[in-house]
Amino acid sequence: MTAPKTPTPAPQNPTRAPWRPAVALALAVVLGGCGALGTAPHAGPMRLSTAAWPGALAALLPADVLLLGEQHDAPDHQRLQQGAVQWLAARGQLAAVVLEMAESGHGTQALAPDATEAQVQAALHWNDAAWPWKAYGPVVMAAVAAGVPVLGGNLPRARMSATMGETAWDQHLPAPALQRQYEALREGHCGLLPESQMAPMARIQIARDASLARSALQAVRPGQTVLLLAGGGHVMRDRGVPTHWPADLRSKVLLAQAGQAQSAIKTEVDSVVQTPALPPQDHCAALRQRWQQGGRAGG
Repeated sequence: MTAPKTPTPAPQNPTRAPWRPAVALALAVVLGGCGALGTAPHAGPMRLSTAAWPGALAALLPADVLLLGEQHDAPDHQRLQQGAVQWLAARGQLAAVVLEMAESGHGTQALAPDATEAQVQAALHWNDAAWPWKAYGPVVMAAVAAGVPVLGGNLPRARMSATMGETAWDQHLPAPALQRQYEALREGHCGLLPESQMAPMARIQIARDASLARSALQAVRPGQTVLLLAGGGHVMRDRGVPTHWPADLRSKVLLAQAGQAQSAIKTEVDSVVQTPALPPQDHCAALRQRWQQGGRAGG
């Protein structure tokens, strides 16, 4: 059976773009649940200075895996990630860094701490069009310089088309959580995604979460913490990576939000960090224009 064509991806929130335009054009599948955090649950926002950031991390430890959910176009969030890498590594607590921004099967384990940026990008098979190195390079290089392996966690793009037809993923989430996943997709595609595409797109999101979970589990080390960096939708306890954990894994979720934190269910994350709002942008208008110009099947 031929998998349905993947529609042009779009940001989840029309006022804040979790994906830069180049990303939307470069990737065949970018799911709304991965980015903007307009409906993300929280346990109470807090504004942190750089000096206060380690305290927020320390409050969540010990943990086998610490998930940091970001908004992809918020530079403050990548700065927080870099600080987390440096703080955990300096304490000897960082087992590995797992990235949504690189595909599973690629990593820096074989590289020396003085590896060049070019060597690191080659080891991770980095896609700069999708994930600008200028944003994530400092995070990655901080780990490499500390001798900490950086591991790709995302589902390989080559697997995405087949995944759309794998109906077994439809049974992974309870019905209410699956409906929330569908709603995130509707919002993420500005209401333009055909209903016939909802289940296939959700399958990819769930499979990506499973891939991230596997990469993190393989990196777990006693007495240390794996740092998993991904978009906000991936870290939600009700429908994201944590739904793929074994029951005995100790994980904590910290969500970064740009601008006003949204009210939601506290149990989905352990803590929220609120960073300054980004300039408003109507990315749905650009998506509608592409749609009208025949860009539905790939931009």
